[in-house]
Amino acid sequence: MYLEISNPMDYHVALYIRLSKEDESEGPSQSVTNQQSLLNEFVQQHRLSVYDTYIDDGWSGTNFERPDFQRMIADIEAKKVNMVITKDLSRLGRDYIMTGHYMERYFPERRVRYISLLDGIDTGVESTANDITPFRAIMNDMYAKDISKKIKSVKRDKQRKGQFIGGKPMYGYKMHPTEKNKIVIDEEVAPIVRRIFAMALDGMSCRKIAMLLNEEGVPTPATYCGWKVGNPGPYTGLWSSERISDMLQNETYIGNMVQGRMVKISYKSKKCLRQPRENWVIVEDTHEPLIDKETFQKVRMLVDSRKHTRSRTYDFLLKGLIFCHECGYPLATLNRKNAAGEERLFFVCRTYQRFTKAGVCTCHSIKEQTVTDAVIAKVREICEAYLNPDKLLPMAQQAVEEIRKQDGLETEIQSLQSKIESLTTNLDKMYMDKLAGILAESDFQRIYLKVKTDRTQLEGKLKSLQAQQKEPVKAEQQARELVNRFLESPFASREMLVSLIERVELSEEKHVYIKFRFKELDDLLIQSSS
Repeated sequence: MYLEISNPMDYHVALYIRLSKEDESEGPSQSVTNQQSLLNEFVQQHRLSVYDTYIDDGWSGTNFERPDFQRMIADIEAKKVNMVITKDLSRLGRDYIMTGHYMERYFPERRVRYISLLDGIDTGVESTANDITPFRAIMNDMYAKDISKKIKSVKRDKQRKGQFIGGKPMYGYKMHPTEKNKIVIDEEVAPIVRRIFAMALDGMSCRKIAMLLNEEGVPTPATYCGWKVGNPGPYTGLWSSERISDMLQNETYIGNMVQGRMVKISYKSKKCLRQPRENWVIVEDTHEPLIDKETFQKVRMLVDSRKHTRSRTYDFLLKGLIFCHECGYPLATLNRKNAAGEERLFFVCRTYQRFTKAGVCTCHSIKEQTVTDAVIAKVREICEAYLNPDKLLPMAQQAVEEIRKQDGLETEIQSLQSKIESLTTNLDKMYMDKLAGILAESDFQRIYLKVKTDRTQLEGKLKSLQAQQKEPVKAEQQARELVNRFLESPFASREMLVSLIERVELSEEKHVYIKFRFKELDDLLIQSSS
């Protein structure tokens, strides 16, 4: 420490101190107290006037967005400081590019003298120590890089062991109260996650699920966790289709630990890059699942089926499954009014739509309902041939007889009557709440319509059962009706179609070609066509 300052009265000094967790491993000599003592001794020895002391405790040297460092820069800009003193060069920073920028350009341009005590660096005098400063900065940078590699290696090892190392667990989970790096189900929001999967399984699109949750005022994962948004926009605090889609495809919900989806560009940057799936770290069965695997796979197929279509406005049973037989591209949908002024969806070849004049493909225009009906009819025909109704009949007959033995009809009628009475009571209560100003008009209308619809459906079912009670149906006839209902009803379900069908192709001659996911059904289809 042989630095000499001939004109101390000309300087207003900033004493800068920095300490990070990595620096603590170098020993107690790097502590804030030690640095401050050393700097104060130098200042007193040279009779310098200290404007302020700036301390960044717990900040990495590769990050120049440190709060007190930025406060010091602001004071330099305001011409309150014209000398900066640190214990050594690594206290200023460990990124050799940014450290060099401040030493070689920023400080000289603003007539700020920089002194590093232990390195003998003083930009106010000509010195050989100044000449080797770039090399010192590179060595400090290499140290930071080495520390970063070691930390990354430890984190990667924990990921491979299935230990959770993130900041916040996936929505629906929380940190284990006693065990470190382990997550457990958050019972407060777990029902919302299960409901989202149930709605997706019923064929509801991600966009519709998000709209419904927003209408009901369900807090988003970010809101629930209390995350602060730096630049809030008009959609802040709202569910999005992208958020729903990400949740529906996240294996965390079936008990697998999924990590490494985002990776930092480098130890010098906070920006992260999304990684391809093959680079993710997935460890199976590390925690209690929220969703069973069968439901998860079905929902994934439903979500994947929509990746082949751009249509977000219209929902239809064959969405994401229907393709052009000639060019192989997904068919587009158009909404057109017929002669009666009723809106109808039409399938059109997307290639023809884009390159009409080039004659690449043909129009393929046909009503969506016509194709859907043809597909359902063919699927029903193939499945009936595969399932064989005559073999199902004895099982259904046995089930009917068991229900009758247990007097299930009377029990079901009583249950329906009880539910209807309960819904009626709820309607009366809601009306009184609206009159008292407890319930808003908009909320009343929304809830009223839903409850009324549910009550109407239950009343219709009750009438049917009461009629059946007056005129008992033979067990055999009732069993046959059950078999027919079992064979017919599923095919109007999008979940069933996506589970059975891999692809539907429509030709210019309006022929429908179906590709099943199962070889047995494909073989029956070939036999029926030949």
